[in-house]
Amino acid sequence: MKHRASAIALCAALLTGTGAAHAALPEEATLYKNPGCSCCDEYAKHLEEMGVSVEVVEHEVLAEIKQQAGVPHGLGSCHTIKMGDHWVEGHVPMEALEAFFKDTPQADGIGLAGMPIGTPGMPGEKQGPFEVYLFDDQQSTPYMEL
Repeated sequence: MKHRASAIALCAALLTGTGAAHAALPEEATLYKNPGCSCCDEYAKHLEEMGVSVEVVEHEVLAEIKQQAGVPHGLGSCHTIKMGDHWVEGHVPMEALEAFFKDTPQADGIGLAGMPIGTPGMPGEKQGPFEVYLFDDQQSTPYMEL
């Protein structure tokens, strides 16, 4: 009986810890993407698995959204996401997203240029380091390498 109570306590602690890890993420997001881009849909599913409710908006001209978000020219990706008061550009790994929303740096958003293989939503094995950046008013600053 004592072991069962310990096991239940351990499970509760693990579940509480898991929820706390994602607690900094906003509850809702709007993902803007080109119609027909399936990797964007996969990234939306990944966010939903993290407890974020995602509205997917198909938009023919993403350049307008990226301009509004402040994404630096040349550092774009296939989708742009509005999360809370910030923007997320591309397939940013969850570790970087969670750190960003926990730290809440003075920036318009966080991004990962291109569509790197091995990131959430992109199939395949990781090919090299992911260079995650912060952006503000079309200017970028290195944030973390994963």
